[in-house]
Parts: sequence; C-alpha cells; structure tokens
Amino acid sequence: MPTLTHTPVAPAAATDADERVYRKVMRRILPLLLLCYVVAYLDRVNVGFAKLQMLDDLGMSDAVYAVGASIFFWGYFLFEMPSNLMLHRFGARLWIARIMVTWGIVSSSLAFIQPLAGFFHVQTSTMFYALRFLLGLCEAGFFPGVILYLNYWFPARRQSLAMSGFLVAIPLSLTMGSVVSGWLMENTHGLLGLSGWQWMLLLEGIPSIVVAFVVLAWLGNGIQSAKWLTASEKAMLESNLERESGKKDHRIGAALKSPRVWLLTFILLTFNTDFYGLAFWLPSIIKASGVQSTFHIGLLTAIPYLTAIVAMVWNASHSRKTGERRLHAAIPSAIGGVFLILSALFANNVPVAIVCLTIATCGILGLMPIYWTFPGQILSGTAAAAGIALINSVGNLSGFTGSMITGVAKEITGNINNGTYALGACLLVSCALILAIPKSMLEHDTDDENATALEPSSVGD
Repeated sequence: MPTLTHTPVAPAAATDADERVYRKVMRRILPLLLLCYVVAYLDRVNVGFAKLQMLDDLGMSDAVYAVGASIFFWGYFLFEMPSNLMLHRFGARLWIARIMVTWGIVSSSLAFIQPLAGFFHVQTSTMFYALRFLLGLCEAGFFPGVILYLNYWFPARRQSLAMSGFLVAIPLSLTMGSVVSGWLMENTHGLLGLSGWQWMLLLEGIPSIVVAFVVLAWLGNGIQSAKWLTASEKAMLESNLERESGKKDHRIGAALKSPRVWLLTFILLTFNTDFYGLAFWLPSIIKASGVQSTFHIGLLTAIPYLTAIVAMVWNASHSRKTGERRLHAAIPSAIGGVFLILSALFANNVPVAIVCLTIATCGILGLMPIYWTFPGQILSGTAAAAGIALINSVGNLSGFTGSMITGVAKEITGNINNGTYALGACLLVSCALILAIPKSMLEHDTDDENATALEPSSVGD
C-alpha cells in the first residue's frame, strides 16, 4: 500500500517543478526572440507595400520587382549554413545582435535606391537587386539560429508551444506591418522631398538596430550562462536534453546526407512557397480587387495575419496536449491549399476572397510551429546547427519561387490571381509530403510521454 501511494506522487511533483522551470524559461527568452523576429520580418517583406508606390517612382516593372523580391533568398541561401555554424561556435547573443545591426542598415538603405545607383554608376534595377541580395546575406542565419537556440533549451515534446510563441511573430509583424506601412506611405508622402515608400523603408529599418543592443544586454547563450536559473534548475533542463540527445544524430556529414533531412527540406520548400507568395503579393492581390487606398489595403491585409495568430497558438497547444504532430501539420496544409484555390475563384468578390485568404493563411501559419519541431527530433549539437541551416536555406529558396510564380503568372496571363492556383497546388503537395514522414521519425521520448499523462492540462484530450 505505501508503494501505491508513493508512485504517483513523486512523478507528479517532479512534473510540477518541470512546468514551473519551463514557464520561467519561456517568460525570459521568448518575448525578446519574438520582438527580434517581428522587426526582422517587417524588414524582409515591407517591400511588398513599397511596391505600391516604388515601381512608378523608379520606372520598374512587375518583373523587376519579382526578381528583386526573390533575390533576397539567394543571399540567404549562400550564407545561412556558415552563419548558423558561427552562431553555434561564438554564441547566440553576439551573433544575433550582429545580424540585426547589419540587416537594419541595409533595409533602411533601400529607401535610397536611386541616389545609390547614381553614386555607383549602375541602373536603378541593378541597385535594387544588389541591396535585396545584401539584405538576405546579412539576415542569413537569424531564423535557423533561433530554431537552434530553442533546441538548446527545450526537448522535442515541449518545442511546439515554444515554437508557436516565437513564430507568432510572423503574423504579428505582418499584421502590424500592413497597418503601419500603409499609414506611413499615405501620411509621409512628400515630407522633406521623400516619397511615402522611402519614409516607410527608412523608419522600419531602425528598430532592428535598436533591438540589437537589447539582445546584447539580455540574451544568454544557453542554460549554463543563465544567471537567472538555480543550479538545480540548470541540472533538470540539461538532464531532459541529454536523455533525448542520445537518440539524435550529432554528425554534420550524416545530417547533410540524411534522407529525413532532405524530406523536411522539400516540405519547407513547398509550404513556404505559398507563404512568401502571399507575403509579397497579397497587397497587390487586394489592390487588384478594386481597393485603392494604401491604408485600407493595409487594414484588409492585416485581417488574415491577425486571425492566423489564434490558429497558430491553438494548433500548437493542441498538438502538445495530444502528443500528435504529423496530422497537426498535414491538415492545416490541406486546408490552406483548398482555400487558396477558392480565393482565386472568388477573386472579384472582395469579402469572400478575404475570408478564403484568411482561412488559407491560418492553414499556412498554423502548420509552421509544428513543422519546426521535426528537425530537433532527429538532430543535435553541430549536426543540428548544420542540418537546420540546410533545411532553412534550401527551403527558403521558396521565397524565390513564391514571388516568381505570381509575377510570372501575371506577366503571361495578365491576371495576378492565376498564380494563386499554383500556390494552392504547392500546399496540397506539402500535405502529401508531410503524410509521407515515417511515424518512427516523430516518436516521443517515453519518459516525456509518461510525464504528459500526469499533467492536469492533458486530462480528457
């Protein structure tokens, strides 16, 4: 009888202690990482709003814009793996701050494309390409670096909620960016002789430089450098990671040749194509439906992203409670694909199109935090640094395909919505690839699953 009483109490107490420590970690590191990614994403995709005025001012075509928007990802691709390896070697604090300062400077420089083109004696389009490429080069390593950093703290079972806490920055930045960018462009146009798009790019590049100094002052490199944790808390966190680490691959060569890593790469390539297709062209798609005011376009663009915040957090939370990951990524992918196609079918009906685009965006963003738990379940240490960088660098070439699909479709057919059909098909392919992931690849740690069964929040799920 004494043993029957003792058995459930000890694990429950340990689980309560674990929960308190992990909540403490999330409160400490996630708000800052979220802030960093908000300003990062704002600088990455605000060119989609600048396009509404910039092309006429600079005499550039939609084709030039499509190449410039997408060339960012070639710079990202080339430097992402070296950048992530340097972060792993020199520490997240210094390297993330370096990334933010350099991308803030380059992002603000985009406001002065024409003067810079004159100074370097090149065409305006060439300078646009060069600055977008350089922006990708500067930002390379930030996103996979943060994913790697979260793997320094959280075992696989806990990552979906942590990932959603970080990745909610994407719809948050696009929501804020849509409204702020539209307002800035409409209300600063002509101020001190600059166009609205120039003020928007100039002002939105400054926050990343400021936040870089916050990173230097606040962010630690990992568990052992965290002065705000006790020795017993550090030991518990490291013990959980070490127990899981034995099942992962630590070798760089094996990670780069692993079929599982390449499967995850192709999944990212397909669903990210849709995300960037929307991020770069959604303002133009809404304008094509008949809305002319940049501020009103900003408000309508914000609706899908704002709604997607709820979808991301709910899906990640439900995945963690049930312990299921694959279907929590595949089903949103299928929903996103179907509703993207429907948004193109009803493109001339603004309310219906916005509803379809909103549901599609919820699907695309809802699968992201689940997907980004997958690499950490098979890789660890330096292999994780290289593998996650490989997945993200190749997968982020979707920024090229996403921006080009819509641009090319418009050039060939004269209708911007024809590219949306192709984007919807990409999401359906992504769904099929997610379902092809072997179940054994996503197996939980046994001890973690037992702990989950004892958590009060999981009862009844």
